[in-house]
Amino acid sequence: MRKTCLDMVYELAKADDRIVFIGSDLGAGTLSEMQKNMPERFFMEGVSEANIIGMAAGLAMDGFIPYVNTISTFITRRCYEQIAIDLCLHNLPVKLIANGGGLVYAPLGPTHLAIEDIAIMRSLPNMNIVSPSDAEEMKRFMNQSKEIKGPVYIRLAKGGDEIVSDPKNGFKFGESILIKDVGEVLIVSSGITTKEAIYASEELSKEGIKAGVLHMHTIKPFDYKSIIKYSQKVKLIVSVEEHIKNNGLGSAIGDVLNDNCYHKMPKLIKLGIPDQFPDKYGTQEDLLKYYSLDSKSIYESVLGFIKSKGLKAA
Repeated sequence: MRKTCLDMVYELAKADDRIVFIGSDLGAGTLSEMQKNMPERFFMEGVSEANIIGMAAGLAMDGFIPYVNTISTFITRRCYEQIAIDLCLHNLPVKLIANGGGLVYAPLGPTHLAIEDIAIMRSLPNMNIVSPSDAEEMKRFMNQSKEIKGPVYIRLAKGGDEIVSDPKNGFKFGESILIKDVGEVLIVSSGITTKEAIYASEELSKEGIKAGVLHMHTIKPFDYKSIIKYSQKVKLIVSVEEHIKNNGLGSAIGDVLNDNCYHKMPKLIKLGIPDQFPDKYGTQEDLLKYYSLDSKSIYESVLGFIKSKGLKAA
């Protein structure tokens, strides 16, 4: 997904001379073709993340569309004030490409695990947040990205992730995609957790439980209309996110339900990372299992709730 996203920056730049790329201490060879053919629009800065946000803001004020790339934790935690004041306050069209959202950098520990990035970006006025499920969906998003007004936080997985998106579903910024029809359950996911949600839904169907899957590739602006619509049809909504439970996808769903569906509100279960820094190392897959975010754990959570409440299968 990362390579696809960066390659698309170059493709977009070929067709639009307003597009520039800014990287912060990235590996040798990153976008080497763009660097060779468009040196005046390729900038590789050192370990200076806060500075490149200001640099991108200045370029945007001069009519450029900057795409800025570095590790998720560095582009959010380290640059928060610059993002708020330089980008969001002025509503500038700077695209922040964040490597390793969630648990991607599991071998490196809590300093590199972006477990609260959605929460802090979601709190900023004018910020948009996108978390595609795979490389093909990333292409569909990137083709539209330069047209989005204001700053965009683009959350990347590690790359090489299984393709689960369907080109027939297209991509419309701000609108979710219903991948599986709802029954008594709706699983809402984003990013790579959509793959896990799809597999969990398939296993639940073997138990006679119809669980829909709603893919939220855009987390802000939030598709509240779909949540309202489907909340009237289901008994249980399960949010699944590679993020702390606080102020992420599950919290956004809870806000919508509380504000709009108090007369008929389904139960909401939020599956995510607890409110603590990760204390384990390993692979991304290891930590997904540890935090019960893999397909088997999602399946078990839904099945356990339905059995405990005595709900009937569809």
